[in-house]
Amino acid sequence: MKCPYCNEDNTKVIDSRPAEENSAIRRRRQCESCGKRFTTYEKLETMPLMVVKKDGTREVYDRSKIEAGILRSCHKRPVSPQQIDALIDEVEANVFNLEEKEVATSVIGELVMAGLKELDEVAYVRFASVYREFKDVNTFIDEIGKLLKK
Repeated sequence: MKCPYCNEDNTKVIDSRPAEENSAIRRRRQCESCGKRFTTYEKLETMPLMVVKKDGTREVYDRSKIEAGILRSCHKRPVSPQQIDALIDEVEANVFNLEEKEVATSVIGELVMAGLKELDEVAYVRFASVYREFKDVNTFIDEIGKLLKK
């Protein structure tokens, strides 16, 4: 590792500890030439997860898209920001635990709907209406009927 101050290659690690919830390692280093200290972070390089959309196009996984959909469906509902964050974390963990390089939006959508069904049924129906592209009121009634049977 080169020293950012004198550009020498001769540095030593003084301290190492986990950072960013154990997804990186923070290292305190000292240059053996000039004696100055600096911090570096090591992070595991991973292939980005690709999401396959309904039309077959692919894009890089973006957590904020899941968050936006859940926030819209939970608007003016008695759901706390902590519950929303927990749901997003759960969906994201399930997606990454599939250990696939590509995941269909249908898989992500079903995971979100399953979580919303447990969290808030109105938010679930709101999300499902957009995700499943409800065409008319009867589709809403059918979905609500399924909820009432359980």
